[in-house]
Amino acid sequence: MSVAGTIVLGAGGHSKVVVDTLIASSVVVVGLTDIDLARQGTLVLNIPVIGTDNEILKYATDGIVLALGIGSVRASTLREKVFQKYTSLGYSFPKIVHPSAILSSVVHIGEGVQIMAGCIVQAGVEIGDNSILNTGAQLDHDCIIGKNVHISPGANLSGGVVVEDGAHVGVGATIIQGVRVGARSTVGAGAVVVKDVPPDTIVFGVPAREVKSQVRSSL
Repeated sequence: MSVAGTIVLGAGGHSKVVVDTLIASSVVVVGLTDIDLARQGTLVLNIPVIGTDNEILKYATDGIVLALGIGSVRASTLREKVFQKYTSLGYSFPKIVHPSAILSSVVHIGEGVQIMAGCIVQAGVEIGDNSILNTGAQLDHDCIIGKNVHISPGANLSGGVVVEDGAHVGVGATIIQGVRVGARSTVGAGAVVVKDVPPDTIVFGVPAREVKSQVRSSL
């Protein structure tokens, strides 16, 4: 069966960046879905919101591909749960790479990864499933990014940085070489991280210091 195109799940702010990236990559966008009934029938960059997420189930798993238009904020697991739900049903989430992003030929990119405009990804980088490299993020050589990670706009990771599953790196943050950011932790906007961050921890500041432990949300 031929693929009809891509459906984007979620019609909020992040979906605009996703739709724009898909259009720039000459991908056919069938429409968007959203659980918010107030968004039904509206347009995102002239692409219609065609219904709730149940609309996807009208398509065979090999008749459509999916993209997540749900953004990721700290301590949120919603994006992860939606990804797991539809992959378990057999739907696929191809990687999305904006044409202006610069990627080495020797990187590994998992399923559903989104690499937005202006990103730079150097040799030896690995990016786990369902992670976002948002606008202008830079990853130097041999960084390892886990699953369900969000590297926010303008973040800069030096060589050999490890960001574990579910972590969130804020806008404009800098992480020096060899540092490990633990699973589900948050690095605040503009922080400069010079030492390892334990799992489930929030750090802010220059240099970054622990603020408190983090509690995850299903939203």
